[in-house]
Amino acid sequence: MSGNGAVWGRVRSRLRAFPERLSACGAEAAAYGRCVQASTAQGGHLRKDLCAREFKALRSCFLAAAEKTWRGGR
Repeated sequence: MSGNGAVWGRVRSRLRAFPERLSACGAEAAAYGRCVQASTAQGGHLRKDLCAREFKALRSCFLAAAEKTWRGGR
């Protein structure tokens, strides 16, 4: 079972790196948050796809961060 410990060690190191990688998405997260906030301000109603462009940018950033984490990229 020593091989299993090595696998979990790699998984743990990747999971530890993930928050740091996600922190690179701050601009995209802020843009999405501003869009949602502006859409719901003063009695506004958030509708589907209203902030789709901002959401897609945030999602792309998260996916890129996840890919770097799982591939071990720097």
